[in-house]
Amino acid sequence: MSAASDYTENKVLDHVLKNTAFTQPTNLYLGLWTADDGLESGTLTSEVSGGSYARQTLSFGTASGGSASTDATVTFPAATANWGTITHVAIMDASTGGNVLFHGSVTTSKTIESGDTFQVSSGNLTVSLA
Repeated sequence: MSAASDYTENKVLDHVLKNTAFTQPTNLYLGLWTADDGLESGTLTSEVSGGSYARQTLSFGTASGGSASTDATVTFPAATANWGTITHVAIMDASTGGNVLFHGSVTTSKTIESGDTFQVSSGNLTVSLA
């Protein structure tokens, strides 16, 4: 995952070039999407909803070489309805609504049906600016 949203790009540029403070989010959340539409601009039209879906908190280890990877496994609750085919993920700054920080496609799409879970193992989600 290496695509920063327009929101993140603008905040980083303002922070670095204009001496404008950027307030770090209290928590980071992983969201699941069934399409790429709008992730760059922050439109949340294809995010999974219903069926016990909720964004999950995630954390990262220290960055090195222009990249940082998750430092714990992220497990979504078992779906109580079909969620569709997960094709993209996004790192968000809020548990609902909020801003897309980074986004990208999953290596292999996964169809989540009732009773299934979605999991990202520790170290398997990397954000890169390099």
